[in-house]
Amino acid sequence: VLMIDPGLEESARDKLAQDARGRIEADGSLKHENAWGLRKMAYEIRQRTEADYRWYRFEASPELLEGLDHNLKITDGVLRFRIFKVDPEAPVLGAPPAGSILSSRPGGDRGDRGDRGGRGDRGGRDGGGESPDGEERAPAEAATSEVAPAEAAAPADE
Repeated sequence: VLMIDPGLEESARDKLAQDARGRIEADGSLKHENAWGLRKMAYEIRQRTEADYRWYRFEASPELLEGLDHNLKITDGVLRFRIFKVDPEAPVLGAPPAGSILSSRPGGDRGDRGDRGGRGDRGGRDGGGESPDGEERAPAEAATSEVAPAEAAAPADE
């Protein structure tokens, strides 16, 4: 997956994608290519909230992977890229739905606790809640100590 800076003109983005494709085809075997277009990213990268996603599936030698990795790291306009090793027998999947964030977590947005529950499910800091064996525990008593008033002690001279 190649994520290109959307601040570049479309022709410059296409040239970056074609350069990556050319490197792959020169020393490897391009199996599938897909332009996912401008998509919202899960988090901001270099003050950008969107990227132009390009996806390639290819076979390559370790040398091609090293060269491609090096060139994409130093190429201006590439926000991020990822190279994954996949099983050649795995089916080719299409682009994710346009409204989805590619790396969103299951269970909702950051404010949602998902299925983890609130603090009440885990017990508070006072030690209350359920014990590992499922029995209800009482909260730990606060450690209190009464301080006796200072008594006037006469010096013991003996």
